Amino acid sequence: MKNDELRTREVIARAILESGPATAAQLADRLGITPAGIRRHLDSLVSEGTLEAREPKVGSSAIGRGRPAKVFVMTDFGRSQFEHSYDDLAISALRFMATAASTSGSVAPFAQHRAQEMERKVASDGQVSVDELVTFLNDEGYAASSHQMGAGIELCQHHCPIAHVASEFPEICEAETQLFSKLLGTHVQRLATIAHGDGVCTTFVPLTLTSTSK
Repeated sequence: MKNDELRTREVIARAILESGPATAAQLADRLGITPAGIRRHLDSLVSEGTLEAREPKVGSSAIGRGRPAKVFVMTDFGRSQFEHSYDDLAISALRFMATAASTSGSVAPFAQHRAQEMERKVASDGQVSVDELVTFLNDEGYAASSHQMGAGIELCQHHCPIAHVASEFPEICEAETQLFSKLLGTHVQRLATIAHGDGVCTTFVPLTLTSTSK
């Protein structure tokens, strides 16, 4: 395969990784590639297992007149081709287990420990804005973004460096959600997670604060 084709496929895959599920038309418009070229590369990415084609959800912008356009999402295999922090997570877990007094076997104490470590990294005064949280998550490899949705803000994490671990131990996602509530100073609701098979981790933040205020 030619190097330029490999680069183009990587650009397409990374666009979905960082911005979430998209149709061929959306990708063609965003990347400036012809629809025919996009579809050819998408077919190859689906064949190799990097992407998966799904039917659009009800209410999606991909649904219009005629046959609904397929939505392309990143697979677990596709995510594994990009950077993951499995080693960092494993080291953190081993350190915690070595010093923990309890040997009950529950992962919840470790999940809380990890959340506390994240809190120490992101906030010196214990509370942040949505924008600041997005910046922190991007620095940690989560490809995060936010936008207004109804009476609140939707926080999106388009990549999860620990998706495989979190799929087996949902306590990690639960502790992360609790951390977001604490950092933002309001109750938040986790709507979807990559660990549970969704294309993007989404969290709803009520508009008791704005994304530009602290």
